[in-house]
Amino acid sequence: MDYNESLNDLAAALQQPADLTFELPDPEDEGIPEMEFQQQVDVAWQVCDRFDLQTEIWRGRILRAVRDREKKGGDGRGTGFLNWLKEREISKSQAYAWIQLANSADTLLEDGKLQPSAIKNFSKRAFVETSKAAPEVQVMVSEAAEKGDRITRREVRQMNDEWMAMSSDLLPESVKEKAADNSLPARYIAPLVKEMEKLPESHIESLQKEIAANPDVDTVKQVTTEAKNLAKYLKASAQVQALTQQDVNIETALIEAQRIGCLSIAADLVNQASQMEQMIAKMYMTWKKIGNLADRLYVDTGASTPHLRSLLESVEPLGSDVMEIQLAGTVERTVRVHIQENS
Repeated sequence: MDYNESLNDLAAALQQPADLTFELPDPEDEGIPEMEFQQQVDVAWQVCDRFDLQTEIWRGRILRAVRDREKKGGDGRGTGFLNWLKEREISKSQAYAWIQLANSADTLLEDGKLQPSAIKNFSKRAFVETSKAAPEVQVMVSEAAEKGDRITRREVRQMNDEWMAMSSDLLPESVKEKAADNSLPARYIAPLVKEMEKLPESHIESLQKEIAANPDVDTVKQVTTEAKNLAKYLKASAQVQALTQQDVNIETALIEAQRIGCLSIAADLVNQASQMEQMIAKMYMTWKKIGNLADRLYVDTGASTPHLRSLLESVEPLGSDVMEIQLAGTVERTVRVHIQENS
């Protein structure tokens, strides 16, 4: 079949009325048991999900072809592609989401990790989740799909957690063994691995010893929290000028905080210090802006605008060097802030 024949067949297919008949249970039929009703609805939903996925993969391939054609013969700025999208009321972000989905599908199919017939067993979200997963997880998910298992995003995440628990070099062998016999569920281990991956190698050893000594759910939860606080501490400390100006030994302070069991407090302190410095910078920029706006407004006000002048006089003190604010609460307090610029 040549190109013209294929084009004619496609045009003829588009002229055929679409069959949108759906056998759905009658929601008002009390004779249908609730479980059966839910099963029928779920099957219908899965059919829609399957067609959604296959349609969007093809939409992505079509858009990719239009985009690549534009790159080859267009103006180099993608104007033709953007106009093509505009004519069909497709946003640029949606278009590239479809192209990414098509790329993921092609990669899985070309690498032989997935058979085309197995795509029907995926929900759309599960397929996207699979395309982002590690190659080993992709193989596990594909094997399950080819057996006929229904693959949702939940199954993909579960397999990803299981693989992470079994393969991560950050975990002691005792933890991996418990993950293998499911005495330590993977859903608790995966968050720990994700938090430990954020840490430099020098900070991981003590956490590994703690888990190895007591490889149980409570310890894993506790160490996950410690790792999270540790990552927060390290991230915040790098942004706090007060620490760099005083040449604080962050590493030593961190070790001491871990040793006496107050890592979470130290992490929160550093995080609050970082926020404080950011708020000071933001307050300074706002203070400057209030002063500039007040100066501009003062020029335009006079006897003919008494109310506007009153508004200006009320707000203007917030742009002065010394500001006073009353804090409402159980005990009223007045806070005085003095801003002094040093060049």
